[in-house]
Amino acid sequence: MERVIEKDWNLFKRVTNKPFVVVLTGAGISQESGISTFRDANGLWENHRIEEVASPEGWRKNPELVLHFYNLRRAQAHTVQPNTAHYALKDLENDFEVVIITQNVDNLHERAGSTNVLHLHGELSKVRSTIDPTLIYEIGAKPIHIGDLCEKGSQLRPHIVWFGEEVPNIYPAMRIAQQADFFMVIGTSLVVYPAAGLIDEVKPKTPIFVVDPHIPMHVYDYPNVYAYAEKATTGVPKAIEKLKTFVNL
Repeated sequence: MERVIEKDWNLFKRVTNKPFVVVLTGAGISQESGISTFRDANGLWENHRIEEVASPEGWRKNPELVLHFYNLRRAQAHTVQPNTAHYALKDLENDFEVVIITQNVDNLHERAGSTNVLHLHGELSKVRSTIDPTLIYEIGAKPIHIGDLCEKGSQLRPHIVWFGEEVPNIYPAMRIAQQADFFMVIGTSLVVYPAAGLIDEVKPKTPIFVVDPHIPMHVYDYPNVYAYAEKATTGVPKAIEKLKTFVNL
């Protein structure tokens, strides 16, 4: 296993004078690549309640089950590829400074070539120590088993923010959203907090682009909203085309 030092997003600073686009992505963009979402009735939950496989209580009660669940998710995520929406966001970096804030735990944005990806809910391809959360390791698609230990001798766990745990990256994400010249929301319902609250951090009059087959009605309460009620692979290119008209590209 390779130990990794994660980027400290609290230290984020813009590095160019290009217009700044902040993108919030959710399960919808990954679903088009073949990754089942948390809310699929026949998805990777395997008929387990959320509390059983994605909570600190579930981990304490049955760590073998939790590891098995995430081993399946990790292996499945390794078999899929980025889609055209992921690549469109990568290409956006040609003309804009871009930060992607994602609720997804896969690495499809990175594999598409995006260079600034803030993960709110952790990453499937990483594990961490149960006694020292700064000990994080890259494992790719490999499984974790009971008895797999960190260098300090503690059991490894998925590097995932479980339900009931704090979301440490939400605070730098809020500060980044406040700096946006343009804000995009892709493949998320905007009803799950704290991520849904990021749209409220955007400066007044900032153009907001929302791409999702099911646009929540409260989105239309925001000024300067451009909504595309369709899947990411078709809606994202349209939203980007509209975005570029603001800077004459």
